[in-house]
Amino acid sequence: MKKTITLLAFVISMFSFSQTDSISENKVKIWESLKYDTKVSVRSIGNAFTQPLRWKSDDFITAGGVLAGTGLLYLADNEAHSYFLKQNKDVPNVLKEFGWYFGSPQNFFMVTTGVYGYGLITDNEKVRKTGILIISGAVTTGIIQSLSKTIVGRARPKHGPHDEFSPFSSASEYHSFPSGHAILTFTMAHAIAKQFDSFWTKAGIYAVGSIAPISRLWADAHWISDVGLGMALSIIVVDGIDNFMKKQEFYDYSKKPKTITWNLQAGFNTIGIVGSF
Repeated sequence: MKKTITLLAFVISMFSFSQTDSISENKVKIWESLKYDTKVSVRSIGNAFTQPLRWKSDDFITAGGVLAGTGLLYLADNEAHSYFLKQNKDVPNVLKEFGWYFGSPQNFFMVTTGVYGYGLITDNEKVRKTGILIISGAVTTGIIQSLSKTIVGRARPKHGPHDEFSPFSSASEYHSFPSGHAILTFTMAHAIAKQFDSFWTKAGIYAVGSIAPISRLWADAHWISDVGLGMALSIIVVDGIDNFMKKQEFYDYSKKPKTITWNLQAGFNTIGIVGSF
């Protein structure tokens, strides 16, 4: 009996030590991954801001296309404004609330932290990479849109016409260009959608990611050119960071994700952005 108890105690003690060692190893691995991912994010953000210095002809053409598209949307601001205001009363409140809460910075970063934290704790590199792509893209676009809002000083629809500007104004009423909600939610949507190959999965993700930008039009908080530029900026920044991470081989890119080519199409009384999967 004593031998059995002694053996049982020995097994329990060995199990406890192995569990302790395993927990310690996991903590070390999590810490090392966190440090590595932080470095990747910092380098990716830095590259995003210096990338224009290395632009080639195709990049300037893309930038010109975005500016031209924003200009076309600017011309359609008043007509689109009237259209979305008419829709407002028929839109379910759940969509309006989802658009507002999901696009607000505190909720956005809480969700983003959850995505990255899950990948970190479970040691899932693909989820970690996605989290870092979202974080790096959001920080980059967030800085750009914060500077742009202040420098441009465009009036929101509730407070003035679409061609009213008050540069360097500190009033939120003149911080319309571009839309922060559109930038944050579409940054997340594009970063996540890039991880999937299925057309319908991508379409579903982009549909959810579009709720917040459109809700800002229903809420009379932004012009359509604010939203259009915000979404275009998100796509460009996320693609640029993803290409940089892939080129530097920070993570495993053995399976190349399909990308989307976005083109602006305009016709008589119509303006649209078409994504080719």
